[in-house]
Amino acid sequence: MIILGIDPGLAIVGYGIIEYKGNKYKPIDYGCITTEAELNLPERLKIIYEELSILIDKYNPDDVAMEELFFNKNVKTAIKVGQARGVEILAAINKGKSVYEYTPLEIKQSVAGYGRAEKRQVQEMVKLLLNLKKIPKPDDAADALAVAICHSSCLKFKDMFLMK
Repeated sequence: MIILGIDPGLAIVGYGIIEYKGNKYKPIDYGCITTEAELNLPERLKIIYEELSILIDKYNPDDVAMEELFFNKNVKTAIKVGQARGVEILAAINKGKSVYEYTPLEIKQSVAGYGRAEKRQVQEMVKLLLNLKKIPKPDDAADALAVAICHSSCLKFKDMFLMK
C-alpha cells in the first residue's frame, strides 16, 4: 500500500510518501511544497493544489493521511492554514483518493508510543522505522512521514480487529 502523508500548511506543506507492505515501511519520497509570502492567498492556494495534484499523479497513493489542525492563537493564521488544508483535501478528493485525518496526539502515540512525545523523539522514530541514515529535513517533511506511518498503524490495527 502506498500512503501519502501531509503536514498541512500555507507557507510550507510537508509531504511524505511511504510504501507499507507486510509490516515493513519503505520511504518513497518526501519534501515540501512552499509558497512565498509575497504572493496573494489565491495564488498560494493554487500552487499548493497544483503541486499536490502532481505528487498524487506521480505516486498514485492508495490513501492520503493528514494531520488535523490544532488550535492556533493567531486566528488570522489559523484561517489561512485552514483554507490551505481545504485545498490539500480537495486535491486528494479530486484524484479519487480517500482522506484520513489524525490528531497530533494520535500521530505521536502511533509513531513514538507516547502521545506527548517531543518532536525530536517522533523524528528519531521516523528515521528508525524508515531505516533512514538521518532525520528527514525540513521538519515538515518528517512530520508528514510520521502522519503516513500513523495511518499505516491504524490500518494494521483495523485489519487485526476485522479478522476476529
